[in-house]
Amino acid sequence: MTTNSDEVAYTLVYDPSPQGIVYSVSDFQKSLEKGSDNEKIDTMKKILVAMLDGNSFPELLMHIIRFVMPSKNKKLKKLLYFYWEIVPKLDSEGKLKQEMILVCNSIQHDLQHPNEYIRGNTLRFLTKLKEAELLEQMVPSVRACLEYRHAYVRKYAILAVYSIYKVSDHLIPDACDILDSFLLAETDPICKRNAFVSLAELDRESALNYLQSNITSIESLDSLLQDTFIEFIRRDAIRTPSLKPQYVELLQDILSSTNSNEVIYEAATALTVLTNNPTTLINVTTKLIDLAVKESDNSIKLIVLDKIEEIQTKNPNSLEDLTLDILRVLTCQDLDVREKALDISLELVVSRNVDDVVKLLKKELQSTVDNNDEKSLEYRQLLTRCIHQVATRFVEVSANVVSLLLEFIGELNSEGASGIISFAKEVIEKYPQLREEILQELIGAMPNIKSAKAYRGALWVLGEYSQSESDIQASWKHIRESVGELPILQSEYKLLNNADGQEEEVQEAPVHVSKGPTVLPDGTYVTESALTVEAMKKSLSKEEKDSRPPLRRFILNGYFYSAAVLSNTIVKLVLRFAKVSKNESIINGLKAEAMLILVSILRVGKSKLVEKQIDEDSEERIMLAIYILMEHSDGQVPAKEKELLEMAYLDATISSYKKRVSINKRKVDRKRAYSVSRSADPIDMPMTFRQFAAGDSMHTPLDTTDQDLELACKGGSFVAKQEANSITSRLKKIVPLTGFSDPVYSECYIITHQFDVVLEVLLVNQTKETLRNLHVQFATLGDLKIIGNPPSTNIIPHGFHRITVTVKVSSADTGVIFGNIIYDGGHGEDSRYVILNDVHVDTMDYIKPASCGEAEFRKMWNAFEWENKLTVKSNLPTLQAYLKKLVEVTHMKVLTPEESYSDENCRFLSCNLYSKSTFGEDALANICIEKDPATNSIIGEVRIRSKTQGLALTHGDSIAQMGRVANTVSVNSI
Repeated sequence: MTTNSDEVAYTLVYDPSPQGIVYSVSDFQKSLEKGSDNEKIDTMKKILVAMLDGNSFPELLMHIIRFVMPSKNKKLKKLLYFYWEIVPKLDSEGKLKQEMILVCNSIQHDLQHPNEYIRGNTLRFLTKLKEAELLEQMVPSVRACLEYRHAYVRKYAILAVYSIYKVSDHLIPDACDILDSFLLAETDPICKRNAFVSLAELDRESALNYLQSNITSIESLDSLLQDTFIEFIRRDAIRTPSLKPQYVELLQDILSSTNSNEVIYEAATALTVLTNNPTTLINVTTKLIDLAVKESDNSIKLIVLDKIEEIQTKNPNSLEDLTLDILRVLTCQDLDVREKALDISLELVVSRNVDDVVKLLKKELQSTVDNNDEKSLEYRQLLTRCIHQVATRFVEVSANVVSLLLEFIGELNSEGASGIISFAKEVIEKYPQLREEILQELIGAMPNIKSAKAYRGALWVLGEYSQSESDIQASWKHIRESVGELPILQSEYKLLNNADGQEEEVQEAPVHVSKGPTVLPDGTYVTESALTVEAMKKSLSKEEKDSRPPLRRFILNGYFYSAAVLSNTIVKLVLRFAKVSKNESIINGLKAEAMLILVSILRVGKSKLVEKQIDEDSEERIMLAIYILMEHSDGQVPAKEKELLEMAYLDATISSYKKRVSINKRKVDRKRAYSVSRSADPIDMPMTFRQFAAGDSMHTPLDTTDQDLELACKGGSFVAKQEANSITSRLKKIVPLTGFSDPVYSECYIITHQFDVVLEVLLVNQTKETLRNLHVQFATLGDLKIIGNPPSTNIIPHGFHRITVTVKVSSADTGVIFGNIIYDGGHGEDSRYVILNDVHVDTMDYIKPASCGEAEFRKMWNAFEWENKLTVKSNLPTLQAYLKKLVEVTHMKVLTPEESYSDENCRFLSCNLYSKSTFGEDALANICIEKDPATNSIIGEVRIRSKTQGLALTHGDSIAQMGRVANTVSVNSI
């Protein structure tokens, strides 16, 4: 399905019969003979659509000449010229048909028509005509149209002159002189633009002379002509490098003087192609930044930012002085534009501008505090992530950035607050000299944290990085204040009684309220006391609940995972304090207070004061912490057991986190090294001295603009992929639609092209009779849509016929195409049918590997409601081989670092995968597999989640098919 850029691009015509109704030639002839103009218009549309499907209809040529060509209806005349574009004008011997003489007379008449729009439409038709015999008779009329009073006619007349010259130069041998004279006399900017484009293609010297004669007034010319000059300069500078300095200077003048956004962009693009001078690139980028700020269309902003990013990629470190200027684009409210501007700016941050960048990002972050809508929250998270990236690269701003972010931690949601804690954790690990200062800042900000997830991360930081005696005591003091009054259960009952205005002691039993027994779902009775019943009838206000310390609030709200993390943190602090201090009284006091806190949490977790009961896992972890504290306090722990205990609590988790930080650092370093290597010149690159060389071609960058346009027209990588396909690979995509014993054998070749699936269907008549009025009907299941059923045809005995069916794809869900073949029976018999096999369209070509952060993955995993869970049982040799095969068939990307699953001796593998479809659909996967020691096979589970059911099922089918193929027993010999 390649497209040749030199071929004629025919005009698309709306199909008036989308139901696939087929008309015969006699029907068309009757409608043209006896119908009104409106009926003829509908008939012409049907004829055009049928001809574009491959039917030439030579019998209709004279009917159209007789009954359509004389009409004066404007719509009918327009359709008539569409017909002249595609109708075969030559006979079987390659000579011009006799009927075309009548057509020539009609065209000449229209070229002299008093209506300027009919003249213009006719001239536009001539630009698509490639038969020299027809064009020869039009030349005098075309020349006369060059002097017509209306610019609409002249702009197409000049293009007609160019087109006729390209078809056959002897028809208008003085075309260059005509174009040159036309340029001097013409005043309309569009006509001048068309004339200069044509002259530049035919005579480069004449176009260059015209450009030189207008250099002094180029700033005052129309923007259309300026764009044409810029394109000519860009192409000519590649062909003649000696003129490049003059061209660069001229483009700079145009760039500084013009007010047209289009001219600014084109001139900037041309300058980036012609020069690598840093000063010039800074001026170009400044103009592009102004354009991105002023332009209201977000798509144009993204295009301009892409161009700025391209300049930075090709010329690293040349735009560092414009970092703050690029951040001016943040005034746009579109999140994609803001993200693009921030990504570019982060690549330009260096030590001399990092302070200014952080201040600006701080100002932007403060502006989002008062807004809590969804866009503001996403923008706040984006700013937080960017500040994080800047601070981890530059130690001089790390402490200030942590303080800045911790100030906002109470106003952020769970994800934003967790991101700040993760950032503080990474800074503490990378810069030990800032550890004490950041710990103090973190302890001061922890009372403001409202997210249980973020608070758990902060507790982990306190447990791991409180190394000195003073840091441990400061962390312990905060934990003690955050838990509140102990014991929690009795103090809460006392608070409830005081809230009711009662002054009794907690130990005094309140009045018993008679109540029937409460039965649990398992049939047992609930044990209740009068104290519990009375307390359940009382409650605190929302303000009083929110005023509780953080840990106490989380525990009473039922977040007992935070309590489990607290138990580990307490054990770490106690063990570490015992190593750095020999004060037994303080150590014993810490142990006693720690056990009081943990026991109090267990008691309140089983009471009716909490919103939900404590879970078994959290209870077990808290009990384990109490056991360790009790055993450690006896002083009789064996040395080996004590060493294992300290390794598990004090060394294992921090070493694991250090490995993760080092992995992330290697990723960043590899990315930067790749970016530098792409723009670096090879060491053996020859040097060119301008004084010693006639041309300066070595210093002229490659102009890829025309190549990009050609790839866009031809389909880009799709065409290269199709051309690379061998005959063997094409055979794999052939699907038989019928059997060999059917009267009609049919098979189709499936081609995936952008958002379409094209079926090239081959029909073979296996009978000794002509199959008349044969047509194929297709229908679909899923998000597929048939675009036009092919028309009916006749197939001779043992004859072949090919048809093409286009199917529109709107999602990555697997679809099914089914249908049948219908043809007329002989001697008045009823129509005969051949049922086609179903075609399952594999939409995996629309699914591409993608990347996302851990927080984003977890957010989507919790939000997506469709899950497809598959059981794994495979005979592949290793876990890594199964993962590699899974990635290959699902087109997903592994998000888990390779270091976590690369050990081939490990019997267990768990990782996350992610992919994104062309239609913007996300697919997540989690794989947990292990080696069964008994059977040496791979067992486990794969869970796939997506927003829609179809995508989850599509990936599930691919994995199931992979399992069937992998476990198939193959026999090599008997």
